[in-house]
Amino acid sequence: MTIDRFYPIVPDILWLKRIIPLGVKTVQLRIKNEPDESVKNQINEAIEITKGTDCQLIINDFWQFAIECGANFIHLGQEDLAAADLNAIKKAGLKLGVSSHDRAELQTAINAEPDYIALGPIYETKLKKMKWRPQGLERIGHWKQEITCPLVAIGGLTVENAPNIFEAGADSLAVVTDIIIHDDPERRIKEWLHATR
Repeated sequence: MTIDRFYPIVPDILWLKRIIPLGVKTVQLRIKNEPDESVKNQINEAIEITKGTDCQLIINDFWQFAIECGANFIHLGQEDLAAADLNAIKKAGLKLGVSSHDRAELQTAINAEPDYIALGPIYETKLKKMKWRPQGLERIGHWKQEITCPLVAIGGLTVENAPNIFEAGADSLAVVTDIIIHDDPERRIKEWLHATR
């Protein structure tokens, strides 16, 4: 499976259950601040939920659990990438996505030979305090010229600014806040699906 143009990122299994029936084709499960046992249980459940669907599940950070549970795609931030066993990941047949925020991180990501590279934040994001300033649309075009894999844009993305980001060269848009804090997440996801199909 490939990365869909719309790529929601959700914090737990309950969100996954809500959005997959809507027609989401790519989703990342990004669990934070949970005990290992809970993380592993949610990864196992996520694999079961997406089995038999045409939704590509991507597990954030927990590459050992992803291998152990039989996932087929992971996403790593730069710190997690530095600590990960890339040989074990490749040997297990996992596809890999990597975050990047500046030129040095871009090179680190390229060296890992990932299946996609994420660039962010494109715009200011409300989700977490970032030490990087917004990248802007121009950076998307520059990154796109330097990589051979798909480019995923993330950070401050909305349905309204999506056309500009695609036009700048992004292959896929990773969306968190615009869904999670929306007063009607299901409706917002349908708007995203309509805008990206």
